[in-house]
Order: sequence, then C-alpha cells, then structure tokens
Amino acid sequence: MEDHFGILVRFTLKDGAEEAFDKLVAETVEEIRAHEPDTLIYTCHTVEEHPQQRIFYELYRNRTTFNAHEAQPHIARFLADREQYLLSYEVDFLALTTGKGVPMTGEGS
Repeated sequence: MEDHFGILVRFTLKDGAEEAFDKLVAETVEEIRAHEPDTLIYTCHTVEEHPQQRIFYELYRNRTTFNAHEAQPHIARFLADREQYLLSYEVDFLALTTGKGVPMTGEGS
C-alpha cells in the first residue's frame, strides 16, 4: 500500500483578485467533494497578515489518487482560470510521516 501524499501551495494574488479567486476555489472544491472520495483533505486558507495570499493544503490517499485528481476536468479548469488572478505561487510536495486525524498506512487506512 502506498503512503499518503500531500501538497502545500502558497498563492499570491493580484490586487483586487481575492473575491474572484475565492469563488473559483469554492466552485472547484464542490466538484472535488462530489467526485474525488480519495482526496482526503483539500483546504484553502487565508493568511491573516497578508490578505492577498492563500495557502492550500491537500492530502491524497496516495500518489495515484493525486494523479487522478490532476486529470479531472474541474482541476483543468481551475489550473487554467486561476492564472488571471495570480502574481505567483510556490508548490511543495509532501510525504506524510506522522500526524493526527488521518489513519496512517498500516493503522486502519
């Protein structure tokens, strides 16, 4: 069994793009909820001191699940449409070592 696979993304938005970007994210999350049961966590956070930043935390059952997520039409739309709102973004790929809240491989997952 493969280990859980995560991503941390920091987006910096253009001035005035916050509301439109957040709407796009909300629409995308609805599709993820409806069509991706193995996407365990897909969250978008605002940053208190930096209103133009958004941090995404994503956790997938495994790398295969992430690859399936990336192939979804709603993700293709998100990736294309987000560009108009962004100044920059940074992506970190994460290998889950330990934690609370998600069963670990071999612990009932």
